[in-house]
Amino acid sequence: MNRTIRHVGVVAGILVFALLVNVTLSYLLRNNSLDNNPANQRVLQAQFAQPRGAILAGNTPIAQSVPGSGDFPYLRTYANGPMYAPVTGFYSYMYGRNKLEQAYNSALTGSSDPRVIQQLINSLTGQPGAVASLQTTINPAAQQAAWNALQGKQGAVVAIDYTTGAILAYVSTPSYDPAQLSSPDLDATQAAWKALNADPAAPMADRAGREIYPPGSTFKLVTAAAALEAGWTPDTMVDSPARLTLPGTNTQLTNDSNCGGDQISLQQALQVSCNTAFANVGLTIGQDAIAAQAARFGFGKAFGGDVNSAVSAFPTGLDPSQTALSAIGQYNVTASPLQMAVVAAAIANNGIVMQPYLVSQVVGADLNVISTHSPSSSGRAVSATTAAELQQMMQSVVANGTGKRAQVPGLTIGGKTGTAQSDNVRAPYAWFAGYAAEPHVAVCVFVANAGTNEDQTGGATAAPIFRQVVQALNG
Repeated sequence: MNRTIRHVGVVAGILVFALLVNVTLSYLLRNNSLDNNPANQRVLQAQFAQPRGAILAGNTPIAQSVPGSGDFPYLRTYANGPMYAPVTGFYSYMYGRNKLEQAYNSALTGSSDPRVIQQLINSLTGQPGAVASLQTTINPAAQQAAWNALQGKQGAVVAIDYTTGAILAYVSTPSYDPAQLSSPDLDATQAAWKALNADPAAPMADRAGREIYPPGSTFKLVTAAAALEAGWTPDTMVDSPARLTLPGTNTQLTNDSNCGGDQISLQQALQVSCNTAFANVGLTIGQDAIAAQAARFGFGKAFGGDVNSAVSAFPTGLDPSQTALSAIGQYNVTASPLQMAVVAAAIANNGIVMQPYLVSQVVGADLNVISTHSPSSSGRAVSATTAAELQQMMQSVVANGTGKRAQVPGLTIGGKTGTAQSDNVRAPYAWFAGYAAEPHVAVCVFVANAGTNEDQTGGATAAPIFRQVVQALNG
């Protein structure tokens, strides 16, 4: 009998020990994820009762906590809220948080104090942790220039330091003021949420990184890269008829202008953005080569970290006519402005793709740096030789081709225009993806609705915005 009782006691002891281990591990390993879950109302109420770390662009707080009253002793405020909304995101009692407010919530609330013992003491005593601030990579002058240039337009601008991946500008228009959703007036917050989500202009959409569109002729950079990697040179000749009947169809592909002859060099084809020439490039090298090249630039997967982008895509299972259209960035090719900025950045960075990021440092309340982002590469998109050839070809586009309005006196500029037909109703999408060598920046400009006339092209609409952003970065 005593032996049976001892066995039961041992089993019970093991179960109690296992329970204690599980509780301890759950606290140590899951504490931050539970604290950062927007659905955790207990934690949410506690967080709104204490200050929150600031988010800075340069030396200016673009999101910070200020004294409130009553049930909300601290309020979240946003400087130039609409301009920085796709960077900061919102912090709302009713609707949670997103963007950097979510990605770095544990640091902003102090729940990620690296001192484990101090974090445990804070938790047991109910004392708030020391909140941290975020130093973003955003250049305020470039952000302002992009914002100003996009006013009255639906579009986006992404600028990246192509040597590190640091995002220098990240703008989406139209936008919204995150302060509308952080108001202590919950009825007003609810009304603002409903109005913003019902707005057909979709002001809460992140067109810079979370939306994808037909990239049009900017995708010819990818097709050209695939051709060069396959052994072509900028001087390789390619057929460029005025009209090309797509294989297996009666549909004729045309050019927006005279390509310069029935057969032109690959460089000339990029310079004048010759559709029929690049369709023939696609038909010659094949869909697999283009798809593989697109993947090396980042298509087919999200950019992670604190960017959390949408996935750009190159279609599969194409027939020859679909391959021809895909080679010029039409059919079902889709890309975010962030993705096309990364394409231009990799070319400018001698073929190396750098992971884009928005936060350079997390800084404690005592001004000591808690963590610093280390730039990282996701691999090589093209060889250094191919990158140099593409740089020269892109510079020719700006110097002598469709991208002349992107020129900045005294700077080495390379780029590619794009005009994408999205459907038969709306105006074409206007794109420009390029780089400036001296401030080592790559910029993608996307405009969805600049107009319905012939000026709605990448060269006329998007290239001048690129120029303004580069000028702001160049001082």
